[in-house]
Amino acid sequence: INSLYQEKYKSEKTLGILSNLFGGLAIFVSCLGLFGLVAYSAEQRTKEFGVRKVLGATIFNLMQLLSLSFLKMIVVSIVIAVPFSYYLMNKWLMNFEFHTEISWWIIPVAGFGTLMLALITVSFQAYKSAKANPVDALKYE
Repeated sequence: INSLYQEKYKSEKTLGILSNLFGGLAIFVSCLGLFGLVAYSAEQRTKEFGVRKVLGATIFNLMQLLSLSFLKMIVVSIVIAVPFSYYLMNKWLMNFEFHTEISWWIIPVAGFGTLMLALITVSFQAYKSAKANPVDALKYE
């Protein structure tokens, strides 16, 4: 009877490995896209950052200015994704005769991890833009 269960769950194990692999790849590609979007946004706002820096804005203020708009979008996407993913996971688990419940702490940990990964991605480019010399941005005006 043990071999029967092993045979049934072999395809699920393969599905799990493939899900992890493609999930990791999707996270990497999304971080690259987020990094590119932040870099583009920072490039478009170079003069604004230069003026703000000349008028006394700190590096933290400039980083906060660029990061908050992206973090708001990420929080909204997490709020949208949580009920959808919870529903899909419960539906998938119902396919098993012996299934488990989704622990409550997994969802906040996943949301927090997503937020931290996005914050690291955004902060790197935001710091680079905030540290730039304001003279370079304003010398052609």
